Amino acid sequence: MGNSSAPQIIAAVDGSASSYHAAAWAAVDAALHHCPLRILTSVAVPDFGPDRPLGEADMEWLRRDGERILNEAARIAHQAAPGAELELATEVIFASIIPTLILRSAQARMLVVGSRGIGAFQRGLLGSVSTALTHHAHCPVAVIHGNSALDPVSVTKPVLVGVDGSDNSVPAIELAFEEASRRKVGVTALHTWSDASSIDLPHSGWEAARESEQALLAENMAGYTEKYPEVTVLRILALDRPVRALLEESVNAQLLVVGSHGRGGFASMLLGSTCNALLHTAECPMIVVRKG
Repeated sequence: MGNSSAPQIIAAVDGSASSYHAAAWAAVDAALHHCPLRILTSVAVPDFGPDRPLGEADMEWLRRDGERILNEAARIAHQAAPGAELELATEVIFASIIPTLILRSAQARMLVVGSRGIGAFQRGLLGSVSTALTHHAHCPVAVIHGNSALDPVSVTKPVLVGVDGSDNSVPAIELAFEEASRRKVGVTALHTWSDASSIDLPHSGWEAARESEQALLAENMAGYTEKYPEVTVLRILALDRPVRALLEESVNAQLLVVGSHGRGGFASMLLGSTCNALLHTAECPMIVVRKG
């Protein structure tokens, strides 16, 4: 049953296939967390200047088109979570999508968006929108690709989380375990290191470094196995670049969870080109968690 007092999940749609996948994924997550879902669409258009203001007929056409998109998104949401008492609201907005989502993220449990779009999402999450949301949203941001991972095979796969040893990965680990617990699947904790300064280390040095990294991973996971005893954990330690390792392992996951900043090999993980690499090519839905 829904909980009106719980922070809501906000999904933004624009009529693209990717955004409808986002609506479906958001509905399932809202049902799992028993929280309200709000699906919104922006029909904002570029400012044509004082000489070309939009008339009432134009505004009404835009509103109706937005409602058409929302009706389809709502249908998909209910179909994705059959049997759930989904508390769902829809909203057409005329404001720009990026500042609206960032503002509302302060009271939201999560923002959910597609990775590609049309219309108001013209460049989808292939540029400014992804950068703005992952760096400025006040809550976790879920990016859904062409695969919403809701099929019978995907839903049995674990939740993959990137662990880097910094305080920034703590919220990501917590969210990954919570999602895995609700989805009744395991957690795969992936830790990589690839310091350039270590290239010339002798074999004994590599072994010492590996043991140190293993201890760091164990330290990061301490407490979560006790808090979530029903969640099985697979730990993976790799001498590799974090993006490549996470992308390869994401094929075996239904969800990828990462922190927005990190240290060492994760230092620029979701900044610039590395962020784009994950957002564009991950094989499964991805959640970016900012440190609170």
